[in-house]
Amino acid sequence: MPGPGGSPTGDVPVRAIGLMVLSTLLFTVMHALVRDITDSIHPFEVAFFRNLFGLLVVVPFVVREGLAVLRTERLPLHGVRAVLNAAGMLLFFFGLSAAPLATVTALSFTAPIFLTVLAMLFLGESVRLRRWSAILLGFAGAVVVLRPTGASVGPGEIATLCSSVVWAGALLVIKILGRTERSVTIITYMSLLMMPITLTAALFHWTWPTAQELAVLVGIGILGSAGQLVMTQALKEAEASVVMPFDFFKLIWAALIGYLLFAEVPDLWTWVGGAMIFGSAVYIARRERRLGGSPTGPAPGSHG
Repeated sequence: MPGPGGSPTGDVPVRAIGLMVLSTLLFTVMHALVRDITDSIHPFEVAFFRNLFGLLVVVPFVVREGLAVLRTERLPLHGVRAVLNAAGMLLFFFGLSAAPLATVTALSFTAPIFLTVLAMLFLGESVRLRRWSAILLGFAGAVVVLRPTGASVGPGEIATLCSSVVWAGALLVIKILGRTERSVTIITYMSLLMMPITLTAALFHWTWPTAQELAVLVGIGILGSAGQLVMTQALKEAEASVVMPFDFFKLIWAALIGYLLFAEVPDLWTWVGGAMIFGSAVYIARRERRLGGSPTGPAPGSHG
């Protein structure tokens, strides 16, 4: 019997899980390409090209709906979201250029944890003992990833954590915009506004890419946009609590790709800390869903 989306009802969770796993692979391959190309091109310039080629995704919406897609009464808030998103991407891409792929992936899972704290501070959302315990577990996981001695804390790790804080702020704005704005309007304004912001940052470090580098940059844009679309579809076809646990595949892919391409071997601290952070993020999302709160936005670690 076909379900609402046209697929057999019993197949929907399996399909959604498959889409979520695919999105984690697309994001991680994109992150690996960013990690590789930043040896010759500054991460800020890479972020600009990511947004430039990602802008192609919104073209069909504009063609189909015309200028109606831009109709909004909250333009300043869209601007705030774009600035936060751009800053988070710049920091995250810098983190990818300066730290092991698996470490960056593990630390990126902290974004939903920071979001819970920000929602409490700025939206007045109630956080009770269980979620406070999950928050503390997540922060403890970040300490584990960075090592108890702190000896491995470098610019890349710091930039990644800062990107998670900024990304959490962007998710907070999305929660506010989502009360009155359509998803397509939010996405369109994000794409249109992030490109000039990241271009401004890129101009200070500009080098013209070669034809081969340009092909990689196109791939980064396509993979990032494809990952976003596939993840969004997964969240449409099944509850976030069903598909979110499979976002942990990002760490598995990152460990595998990091080893094959960069000879990076994540140690036990990265796996243990990453599992602690991710478990905390998933519990917080499920608890909020059970209590009737609004969704926390994209799955953990979807900084691309």
